[in-house]
Amino acid sequence: MKVTGVLPLFLPLCRRLWPGRLAGLSVTLLKATALEAAILAGHLLLYPTGLLQERRPTALPAADGTARLPVRPGPPVVLLHGFIDNRSVFVLLRRALAQDGRQRVESLNYSPLTCDIRIAAELLGRHIEEICERTGSTQVDIVGHSLGGLIARYYTQCLGGDLRVRTLVTLGTPHSGTRVAPLANAHPIVRQMRPGSAVIEELSRPAPGCRTRFVSFWSDLDSLMDPLETACLEHPDLDAQNVRVSGIGHLALPVHPAVAAGIREALDAPLPGDRTAGGVTVA
Repeated sequence: MKVTGVLPLFLPLCRRLWPGRLAGLSVTLLKATALEAAILAGHLLLYPTGLLQERRPTALPAADGTARLPVRPGPPVVLLHGFIDNRSVFVLLRRALAQDGRQRVESLNYSPLTCDIRIAAELLGRHIEEICERTGSTQVDIVGHSLGGLIARYYTQCLGGDLRVRTLVTLGTPHSGTRVAPLANAHPIVRQMRPGSAVIEELSRPAPGCRTRFVSFWSDLDSLMDPLETACLEHPDLDAQNVRVSGIGHLALPVHPAVAAGIREALDAPLPGDRTAGGVTVA
């Protein structure tokens, strides 16, 4: 796939970042655009492999003398994809988490026909209850990409999910709504992701006593966030940390190794309370 074939998709972002200087696109933006195109091509190939829910294998004890991989303590990690996507987007992230010793990682699919964030959040809650019952854990960590992060936040903040969710990591999630692609308003779930929607308004309400720690990764070249800062989580009642990622776009957030390292660091933090903003710089 040629980079020039996808550049028109990113022209609005270019105009926003460099008004009147479109002819002088930076090398950083061109690299990010090329990376987005490559990731999109690869993801289209992998997409069919993630259409079905993953099987839940039963862990078998290792035979005597068999070396065991070190297992990092902590709750199960639940991966939740974005709009019109599926669990295949997390192939590389899942591998990175497994190499870090996290053996209890599960990817959930929600239906592409889902039309309401609230309903999707209720279904997520049922899945998490099933995971906790099956694994014997009282809590989970969640990593949500784009819309997946908004669904997980609604469950955590509005449906009592903070009892189950220890840490929620969001990647390019429109926490205060995005204005990008007005023609997509034909889909009801896209309308719920707009600034001022009923769902966004519910998430802005007071949430005293919320027990979940939130870590929000946002990119300075995310073409689906308008404005860019909508991917930052700002709420006076939430323990939220915003991590700026430089030089990559929306599709690269669940794929890039530097972001994966930042996610592992966020999941390793034992307790909420440290609101010091961290940073991940991706060249």
